Amino acid sequence: MSPLPPVDDDDVPRFWRELGLPGLVDVHVHFLPPRVQAKVWSYFEAAETHYGAAWPVHYPLAEDERLAVLGRLGVRAFPTLPYPHKAGMAAWLNDWSAAFAAAHPRVLSSATFFPEPEAPHYVAEALDRGVRVFKVHVQVGGFDPRDPLLDAVWARLEETGTPVVIHCGSGPLRGEHTGPAPMTGLLERHPGLCLVIAHLGMPEYRDFLDLAERYERVHLDTTMFATDFTERLMPFDPADRPRLAALRDKVLLGSDFPSIPYPYAEQLAALSRLDLGEDWLRAVLHDNGARLFALEG
Repeated sequence: MSPLPPVDDDDVPRFWRELGLPGLVDVHVHFLPPRVQAKVWSYFEAAETHYGAAWPVHYPLAEDERLAVLGRLGVRAFPTLPYPHKAGMAAWLNDWSAAFAAAHPRVLSSATFFPEPEAPHYVAEALDRGVRVFKVHVQVGGFDPRDPLLDAVWARLEETGTPVVIHCGSGPLRGEHTGPAPMTGLLERHPGLCLVIAHLGMPEYRDFLDLAERYERVHLDTTMFATDFTERLMPFDPADRPRLAALRDKVLLGSDFPSIPYPYAEQLAALSRLDLGEDWLRAVLHDNGARLFALEG
């Protein structure tokens, strides 16, 4: 019998232990410089204006408190996933993220980039100092991932196989360059990229399932997927559950902690409610991420 889904955050460790896991690997966590984090939370405070729905941030806590929450939940590895909204930000976000990762052993060193002439240089610097994952936010950045200024960056990342968590779906708001078409074009140029499609590409779930099936190194993360909050706004067609089951080894736990409008446990409960089996849950909640980032234990 599968373990009962967690009711609240205190119940999360019981859930993963009953699955026989050593903890969780969450590929979609954000830790940002304090001023940037404050601006992000300010944006969510006005979510009814921006999105037409309230988005009460559940963990608007100090940095050390957020780290402690993840520790209590049993998240054994997570990134910081910085992302710029304009040119000139990425390099200093990368510096901040590198220092943060160096100070906290559970953190996967993260970096980002933006279409600007300096991008190949600071991406190479980040790789040289051991970055484990990059973050790209097509919607917030407002750029086409096929921008020629990024040609050398994508070529280098394809060569190194470094994972890139990329928000490219059109949820919660459509952007000029969101949706499957730009990503299809990017992958046609660089079919060996190791991409992690954030939020399962919501709301264009089916199109991004197509890409994960077509390209060997394209993964999907579960960030906010199947939760009651998201199902009200961008529902997933249950007819596609068998495809999600078949992609078991390419789906990774993501949460969007700390800026989620519900407790962390809700993400795990939502995935459990899909009823795709214990093996699927073990792969998604831990094993796929552990393999992708070569974690020990």
